[in-house]
Amino acid sequence: MTQLDLDVDHPQAKPRLGRKRDQTRDPEILDAALEVLAETGYDGMTIEMVAARAKAGKATLYRRWASKPELVLDAVACMKARDLDLDSLPDTGTLRGDLVAMVKAPTIQEGERKLKVMAGIVSMIARDPELAAAAQEALVEPRAAANRVVFRRAIERGEISADVDVETLCTIGPAMIAYRVLMLRKPVDRAFIIGTIDQIILPAAMRATGPT
Repeated sequence: MTQLDLDVDHPQAKPRLGRKRDQTRDPEILDAALEVLAETGYDGMTIEMVAARAKAGKATLYRRWASKPELVLDAVACMKARDLDLDSLPDTGTLRGDLVAMVKAPTIQEGERKLKVMAGIVSMIARDPELAAAAQEALVEPRAAANRVVFRRAIERGEISADVDVETLCTIGPAMIAYRVLMLRKPVDRAFIIGTIDQIILPAAMRATGPT
């Protein structure tokens, strides 16, 4: 007799144990966790706050995440999925064109949100190497990876010298934005980012480049 036959013969039988939990609400809960994290910081954040923001029962969260660190780790890691697709980055034929083409309103807003999340987990990063690695992978590396692509294209075109410090160039923009948002408490807009490209990043990239 098969399991199907048993189910038909005993329609009132209890479901078997070990069924996978419904995870359809996970993205919504993780998004709520990021919102609370950005607003309160790690130390001020509680599971209860996240449950209220997500309009979910506290027990629902605890069945999925046994502790606040586990929830924060998953929430930070999920941010990586929203980043630029490296296979579809703009290719305008010039370094400036590529950098400017990546400056879009949704990208700017997501960048600011990432900075606020980063600020919220600073106190925890020093104590949790796993969270530090997740933060690097989700909050820092995606933009650096996109920048590497456009700088290497420029090197291949002969637009900038092959001996430029690509890794440093990749961090200039994010560092300027982080200082403006976290230290000066000012918003980041398209004009600010393009000004950084024209006045700082491009001059630095061209510094080791001879006449072309």
